[in-house]
Amino acid sequence: MPAVVVVGAQWGDEGKGKATDQLGSRVDYVVKFNGGNNAGHTVVVGDEKYALHLLPSGILSPGCVPVIGNGVVVDLEVLFEEIEGLEARGVDTSKLLVSANAHIIPTYNRTLDKVTERFLGKRQIGTTGRGIGPTYADKMSRVGLRIQDLFDASILRQKVEGALAQKNQMLVKVFNRRAFDVDEITDGLLAYAERVRPMVADTSLVLNSALDEGRTIVFEAGQATMLDVDHGTYPFVTSSSATAAGACTGSGIGPTRIDRVVGVIKAYTTRVGEGPFPTELDDDMGERLRRVGGEYGTTTGRPRRTGWYDAVVARYASRINGLTDLVLTKLDVLTGLERIPVCVAYDVDGVRHDEMPADQSSFHHAVPVYEELDGWAEDISGARTFEDLPEAAQRYVLAVEEMSGTRISSIGVGPDREATIVRHDLLD
Repeated sequence: MPAVVVVGAQWGDEGKGKATDQLGSRVDYVVKFNGGNNAGHTVVVGDEKYALHLLPSGILSPGCVPVIGNGVVVDLEVLFEEIEGLEARGVDTSKLLVSANAHIIPTYNRTLDKVTERFLGKRQIGTTGRGIGPTYADKMSRVGLRIQDLFDASILRQKVEGALAQKNQMLVKVFNRRAFDVDEITDGLLAYAERVRPMVADTSLVLNSALDEGRTIVFEAGQATMLDVDHGTYPFVTSSSATAAGACTGSGIGPTRIDRVVGVIKAYTTRVGEGPFPTELDDDMGERLRRVGGEYGTTTGRPRRTGWYDAVVARYASRINGLTDLVLTKLDVLTGLERIPVCVAYDVDGVRHDEMPADQSSFHHAVPVYEELDGWAEDISGARTFEDLPEAAQRYVLAVEEMSGTRISSIGVGPDREATIVRHDLLD
């Protein structure tokens, strides 16, 4: 049985939660391998709508074991708020596993995230202010706190003290903020120790053993390819590896164990936060896509920037991730448009680029080169086979499939779990 990685192929918010949830009903484990509660997944099950921030989408699938991998940064307060919220709605969360090596987001990093972003002024990145970046920085600087540290009060206190020796100087002398107390931070974290202890495991061992036994695992990325810290639109990116390679480092499984890599991509494009966005629409059409598509952040509520489908980005995501399949979402949002532009290349200072420019400055100045496709007026929300789609919608899918360089195996035609056309089985 396969190990499948599911990643976003644009700037996030593509509908990875729904795609993972659909797979999750047929798999044994769903693993979140990067990020934290800085991104959200919305999953609609029947009449129920669930907004997940830190928990893997597989938490909604009975029989599936949800796993928070070592590559995730965990806000313990948010973790238990989400768990309590789901349990109050009758969702069983008892199977959740958390890596002992996952890093903890302490209160002081949330504060640092917010004050640092404000300090940047016009050079702001557009972070969510949830402490994600500072926690990953601590991880790389080797002053981070890990889940396993909760079970040794002496070690935890020493690590908090070491981290605050520098951070308090910055907070007080640079940002004019109150210093954090070592004992207060330590005691606050220790209060979660016994609550989280039953969930903690060597998740790398668990997952590798499961693959040895023929189990099926889906690895679920937070954020998306164009927000990856190495391969995204740096510095307007997240602080972790949101591409398929991150599934290995963020969960402790080897690359030879991955069978399939699925990219989730919208039938148009959105972005949250600062940074270049070649196909962005600052007009009534952009507002239409935002309104019809419900383009507001699951985590922050911020309105998303909207634009046309970018096949250059799609080809780049296919290459960087080694995509085997694409899941095209929100095709229904385009219903009612007479003509639909698709970006097929960029013009940079008079030079055509069919692939992503090698430097950020060129990408920032890229002007989209469009081809227009016919639109359709028919309601497609009830379509369940490719042949159910109007001919113009079929042509649109086939055209962007060819432009993107990866087969489109699934098409979303509405927010519900069932509103999906399956062209190729992702687990076959």
